Amino acid sequence: MYIHIILYICIVKLKKSKTMIKKMTFGLIAVVAIGAFAFTNPKASNVNYTIDTKTSTAKWLGKKVTGQHEGGIAISKGNIISDGKTITGGSFEIDMTSITCTDLTDKEYNGKLVGHLKADDFFGTDKFPTAKFEITKATLKSGNDYDVTGKLTIKGITNEITFPAMIKMDAKTFVTVAKIMVNRTKFDIKYGSASFFEGLGDKALSDEFELNINVVAAAK
Repeated sequence: MYIHIILYICIVKLKKSKTMIKKMTFGLIAVVAIGAFAFTNPKASNVNYTIDTKTSTAKWLGKKVTGQHEGGIAISKGNIISDGKTITGGSFEIDMTSITCTDLTDKEYNGKLVGHLKADDFFGTDKFPTAKFEITKATLKSGNDYDVTGKLTIKGITNEITFPAMIKMDAKTFVTVAKIMVNRTKFDIKYGSASFFEGLGDKALSDEFELNINVVAAAK
């Protein structure tokens, strides 16, 4: 009689334990599922940063056989989108009419160079006052180092480019420093290019120019 009672109690407890285990398992699965949804749902984690045009800078460097020239140009607007782990999109525009030269102290020579850069031989700023870069992909290499790929538009011509960039971001701020090498001939800027004109000698200009950017942005 006592043995039957003991067996009955053990069976009841075992059933209760199985029910409890099932409930705990279901609860754990639910927690994991909710966490996974929050991670994969872009609306749950996307951060949209607006570029601060006052503190962000862009500097250009162009080389020729006999030397080089450099100057600045303004980033007029833009935004960066992140999923909390990497860059997923964004774009920025450059005001091509704002181009300056910082290495020539002679005002007349400086003015002639800037005027030539704005002319149709180079950027044709009357017809094409802005240039634009649109991010299509950012690949983390290590630490804060990324490879950024996107579409660069100059003089109405768009080409895909990839460049290395140092990126730091958190929930509130975004900062990147990058050196972009641009082959100007791909944007129909062929003036002084030895790739298209013979006999230029020491008047030849490099096909590539550097665009060094420092972008600072804040989350909305």
